[in-house]
Amino acid sequence: MSEDSSSSSQSFFRKYWEGYKEFWGERFSFLDNYSRFIKRDKPLPSWSESDVEEFIASDPVHGPTLRTAREAAKISAVGGIIGAVSTAGVAWKYSRSLHGTALSFGAGAVFGWTFGQEVANHWLQLYRLDTMAAQVKFMEWWQNKVEEQS
Repeated sequence: MSEDSSSSSQSFFRKYWEGYKEFWGERFSFLDNYSRFIKRDKPLPSWSESDVEEFIASDPVHGPTLRTAREAAKISAVGGIIGAVSTAGVAWKYSRSLHGTALSFGAGAVFGWTFGQEVANHWLQLYRLDTMAAQVKFMEWWQNKVEEQS
């Protein structure tokens, strides 16, 4: 009788765990798009700005989308810098606490990056573009270019 209850409790936890994995697997399914580039025996070498520009010029479909996504990343970075410096400055001005200023710097960077990404999303209308497909196409192009050079 105790074997049945222990096996049913294992199946309950197993079902719960499987449901949990499935739930989060659906939410992070976009990681599957990049797994073939990340989980390689020999990692892809770094690319340069000129390589990205070459791809943008060579692909009339995904090139402009990748350029727009890179512009959005620059806007986000500027937002992160502004957020980090401004919140750290205010924290330092009013508290003169080094650890509080450091925490404010980090939090301001995250909030500024997020706000910058939202501004870029609306300004550049990223919601109309499939930026992930453009990034995956670039990675495929880079992989093919590296393999041809080898």
